[in-house]
Amino acid sequence: MKNPIEVLHAAVRLPTALTSATRCALLAASCLALPAALQAQVDAARIGTADVAEPHNWLTYSGSYMSQRYTQLDQLTPANVAGLELQWVFQAQSLESFETTPLVVDGIMYLTEAPDTAVALDAVTGKVYWRYQYDPSQDSRPCCGRVNRGLAIRDHTLFMATIDAKLIAIDARTGQPLWQKTVADPALGYAMTLAPLIVKDKVIIGVAGGEYGIRGFIAAHDAVTGEELWRFYTIPAPGEPGAETWEDGGDAWMHGGASVWVTGSYDAELNLTYWGIGNPGPDWNPAQRPGDNLYSDSVVALDADTGELKWHFQFTPNDDYDYDSVQVPVLVDLANAGAAHNKLMLWGNRNGFFYVLDRVTGKFIRGDAFVPVNWASGLDANGRPIETPQGPEKVTYPGVQGGTNWYSPSYSPSTELFYVQAWENYGSIFRPQEVVYQPGRNFGGGTLAGPIQGAANLPGIRRGAINNWTDAVGSGAVIAIDPRTAKPRWRYETTDVSSSGILTTTTDLLFTGTRDGYALVLDARSGELLWRASLGGQGANGPMSYSVNGKQYMAIASGNGLFVFALGD
Repeated sequence: MKNPIEVLHAAVRLPTALTSATRCALLAASCLALPAALQAQVDAARIGTADVAEPHNWLTYSGSYMSQRYTQLDQLTPANVAGLELQWVFQAQSLESFETTPLVVDGIMYLTEAPDTAVALDAVTGKVYWRYQYDPSQDSRPCCGRVNRGLAIRDHTLFMATIDAKLIAIDARTGQPLWQKTVADPALGYAMTLAPLIVKDKVIIGVAGGEYGIRGFIAAHDAVTGEELWRFYTIPAPGEPGAETWEDGGDAWMHGGASVWVTGSYDAELNLTYWGIGNPGPDWNPAQRPGDNLYSDSVVALDADTGELKWHFQFTPNDDYDYDSVQVPVLVDLANAGAAHNKLMLWGNRNGFFYVLDRVTGKFIRGDAFVPVNWASGLDANGRPIETPQGPEKVTYPGVQGGTNWYSPSYSPSTELFYVQAWENYGSIFRPQEVVYQPGRNFGGGTLAGPIQGAANLPGIRRGAINNWTDAVGSGAVIAIDPRTAKPRWRYETTDVSSSGILTTTTDLLFTGTRDGYALVLDARSGELLWRASLGGQGANGPMSYSVNGKQYMAIASGNGLFVFALGD
């Protein structure tokens, strides 16, 4: 195949104050344009139909606005997937967790290295064309790793959210920054780790920082100028609807968290964008914030043009356990599943329950636990948990990292099943403590302990150089759930828990990774293991698939690298 870009662009790492013209003068090689064949504009309409009209590309974080992480590429099948061979590897210049999902546009791959570097590569060979490295402020303090989950693209512009709460526009052809906007103050604990979402002429983002007493929000910026167009605060101010759910009568709402750190979804027909909201703060001391604490631990449906709230559904009112509901809202159209118009939202929640919602109205349809749960005995007719607190020094299931977490699930229209990475039989002891808000300081409101008395605390969401996870503190599984019943169809158990997302295909394959270093392919209908490869590091991104010149590729992260597979020639 002829190389689609003839010039290897120079690495870009320049002070942000330089103008575009100055940058071009200093880095002439990186300002050369791509060939005309690679300059087709990526508008919102193209993103909206890409999963059907151009499945060879991957144009948004979850593969489509529906966020199903499902591909219609059909070259890889159960009959031939055992013939997968490694094509190339990209090694990130970072030792942080590799959580980015790459974009692929007509043979060019765009991804991020932690914390805030954008990279363009040849999707066939892995050759790097350019790098843009942004050095975040020393004030940045994300709670759970200096990570970045990916880019968004519109026209010829890439958009990157940074851990010091900046939004940066980058020329996709040259790697040069076009503009930069300050979204929030990192000194107060605000950060951004998510991939932005493009809707029409807007770039939609959300802020992390719930562990620092921020007031969360979702914001839309003009894709051309970067100017903010609307902002929705995830905690209502006094006098606004929902403010009554912060019952302390003081300023708890001002520091109540409810962050947004995973990319949302969009229904173009309804013109609604859906976002999962994080836990309230302080994390583990709900006595300091009596009430349901809206809109923490909720999904919100917003008018994409105005940011106006259309409906919300709260999964865990007055959360004691740090059960962020930032999981990806998976949108499906499914008949005979409880909605007259067939428009559903599926949600595997960190609190251990699976939910089916009507995405037009937010009405609860059905739900059930998909992992062992003891903090609630079930869900009532409206989907509200029937809480059964375990009391002091008792183990609560699931533990603080949840029955699942931020990593992407998948839905297959072929099998009509929902797939989620689960942490089973995993619990924590929660010890609430009074905490005083101090700007930019941790606002956790308690401590944690593991279920085994006298043993070290539980391994966290990331493993170290030595994988010390044991079955005594839980195990992992990929679970297939039937949305029509909310019951598991099958379960594939793993030695360790996992932070890898899931990809399914029209040929009924399921791709995922494990924390003990394996890439897996399962039969999406039965859960049978079809292929396994040892890659050596923790899997922590969402696998994705694309094709170039008729050849299908599958990309999955392990450790600090991206591994790309295809069938052998």
